[in-house]
Amino acid sequence: MSVMKQHIPSNFLCNAELEVDNISNLPAQIVDKILSHLSLRDAVRTSVLSSKWRNKWVTLPNLVFDNQSLLISSQDQTFIKNKIVNIVDHALLLHSGPIHKFKLSHRDLQGVCDIDRWILFLSRGAVKEFILEIWKGHRYKLHSSIYLCQKLNHLELFNCLLKPPLTFSGFKSLKSLDLQHITMEQDAFEQLVSRCHLLERLTLMNFEGFSDLKIHAPNLLFFDVGGVFEDINFMNTFNLAIVSIGLYVNPGFDKNLTLGSAGNLVKFFAHLPRLQRLEVQSFFLKYLADNKVPGRLPTPCDELSFLSIRINFNHLDECLAALCLLRSSPNLQELEMLARTEEQSTLRTVASVVEENYQNCMFNQLRHVKIAGITGLKQELNFINFLLANSPVLERMTVKPASVDGAWEMLKELLRFRRASVQAEIVYVDP
Repeated sequence: MSVMKQHIPSNFLCNAELEVDNISNLPAQIVDKILSHLSLRDAVRTSVLSSKWRNKWVTLPNLVFDNQSLLISSQDQTFIKNKIVNIVDHALLLHSGPIHKFKLSHRDLQGVCDIDRWILFLSRGAVKEFILEIWKGHRYKLHSSIYLCQKLNHLELFNCLLKPPLTFSGFKSLKSLDLQHITMEQDAFEQLVSRCHLLERLTLMNFEGFSDLKIHAPNLLFFDVGGVFEDINFMNTFNLAIVSIGLYVNPGFDKNLTLGSAGNLVKFFAHLPRLQRLEVQSFFLKYLADNKVPGRLPTPCDELSFLSIRINFNHLDECLAALCLLRSSPNLQELEMLARTEEQSTLRTVASVVEENYQNCMFNQLRHVKIAGITGLKQELNFINFLLANSPVLERMTVKPASVDGAWEMLKELLRFRRASVQAEIVYVDP
């Protein structure tokens, strides 16, 4: 029996060939744009599209080795390590052209010695962005050749040990520095920050080896820090606009902790004239409240428009520090307050706050207030009453209690408070 040969229309073949030609003949800038939006794994797979796409990926300036690019289905840590090393080695071996960004971040990555080779290789080029996140194992000691990368404008490290050489004079082009779960010596940290003269963004989380944060950075615009430290000093930071600070202290030990020197509140703001957003997290308000708290800062925070505070309403000095910040921020538009109830003050309590502390203060720009974690204590309600009575343009106050216990009675009390703004509404949010 003869088999009939299936007839394929000639126009179908022509259309298919035309589609292949369209892919093959895309302008180089379009191809580069497409590849830049793909993971490295998918970029490599585009080699099968046509002969003209083959190995296009080897010129990619951004190399990202993360969970999306390195899909390894195994529980064997040795196999995973070898696989990651082989992939990175292969990519660097075949790569052609400059590497502007190098990111290595995989959930199973440990500090292997092969990372030293990769950093040494990158230091011979002009890498601008370097991100290394070691998610497992001990701190990885950063190879000294990283300090030769003078084209860096962004450096991001996680779980690393940094020991800059004595001859290190800073990263001349660095604008963004993100250090998390790192270890450094005190002098090394201070010099790293002060010698990066173009630094604009600094993130510092969970650090060891130093406890005195001396920030000398004339171009710094953004600062985010969270950890255990004894003192913080800003020097020549007159452009700093956004600050978020969390002091992580175990409540069981904070009574024995000496927090900085006298006048922390005044000292903290002395070099922050351009501050626009401030977040006071964890126990940092307690640090600011150390020693005598003034009624107002010597120089008002005229540009501060957003303020977020974590506060223990049971502690007099913290309430006075919060009041000082509010009085010193004439253009504040948005306020967030989160009650911290895990510690109870037995010395100076808010019960001793007299009414004059809540007088002679109007918040003429305050429009939005959020208060969370309160339990309905008298001192909490007094503070809310104070805000409502002195905010003539307030539009909304959102209140979220810590629990449902007594929440209905608290809401009825809030609704009785006089409001300086006829437009102000109180929004109750279930805990």
